Amino acid sequence: MLDRNAENSSSHPNPDLVSELLMGMRLYGLEYQRTQVSPPFGIRFGTVEGRAQFHFVGRGPVFLRGPGDTLHPLNAGDAVLLPRGGEHALVSDPELRCNRAADFQSKPLCRDVSEIVACSNASGRVSDMLVFSGCMEFDLGSMHPLVALMPDVMRVNTLLKRYPEILPILDAMERETKEDRAGFAGILARLADVVSAFIVRAWVECGCGGSSGWVAALRDPRLGRVIAALHRDPGRNWTVAELAARMGSSRSVFADRFHTVTGMTPVRYLTELRMRLAAQWIGREGLPIETAAQRLGYGSQAAFSRAFKRIIGRPPGAMRTVTPRSAGPIVTDEEASARAREIR
Repeated sequence: MLDRNAENSSSHPNPDLVSELLMGMRLYGLEYQRTQVSPPFGIRFGTVEGRAQFHFVGRGPVFLRGPGDTLHPLNAGDAVLLPRGGEHALVSDPELRCNRAADFQSKPLCRDVSEIVACSNASGRVSDMLVFSGCMEFDLGSMHPLVALMPDVMRVNTLLKRYPEILPILDAMERETKEDRAGFAGILARLADVVSAFIVRAWVECGCGGSSGWVAALRDPRLGRVIAALHRDPGRNWTVAELAARMGSSRSVFADRFHTVTGMTPVRYLTELRMRLAAQWIGREGLPIETAAQRLGYGSQAAFSRAFKRIIGRPPGAMRTVTPRSAGPIVTDEEASARAREIR
């Protein structure tokens, strides 16, 4: 997952810009599920566009298969984040066929958390697989293109040597997964969010796997200053001349460098930043459209609405009907496809 060459200080991302990026990161847990099953088993998870999935193994071993049929052996204490979701399965044997997650009976443990128990009478607790899973809304704001650069599967065990402070969190998750203590389901859900955010932050701090484009902007201190300024004050009436001055170059050199690194003009970048922020403010926080437009520097609500629809693909008023729970959890392929159509 991580580029170990990125440990050299010269290749570290601009710390100011990394902070800006991570402040814009949103990981909202939609639904969680604790699953205890006896081998042999195969559980297939569908996918919903724009949703990440997380699995923590409280008791193993187990294989994660996919996306792309790649096998990842997991043991107790392992956690994985699939930032783009994708079809995948948890299996006791790589050759086993899988049942859909929705084919198993579940019962609610608390709000947003359910449980599947499918254990044979002959099976002891020690031989059963125990996994805590979560389906999450994963948003990096204007830096959302970075999600496409992430690996299909991001494993926490690759971080332990560099980030030993995550060990107590994983230990706590393992204890809470195995024990039916009061409030364990809610605690597990919050810990899953923390571990997922930790995995993303570590990937960024370690160089984003050596990816280019957006990462080049993070590593370029002069260009990083410009992008950080845009993030800190997206509603300001920025001009190319002002931004070039912040970079310490001519307008033409700045514009060429900016486009080469980010793949878009400074104006387009700022517009996308504004609209992604507006989508969050309107859809999740309930901010009035007029207030969002004014906060982002638009004197006309009509101009703001046109820009919003051009970037987001729908009018700002439609965002009020989109809630985190409308997408559903780690469900069947049929349900996932239907919900993805609803989102689009």
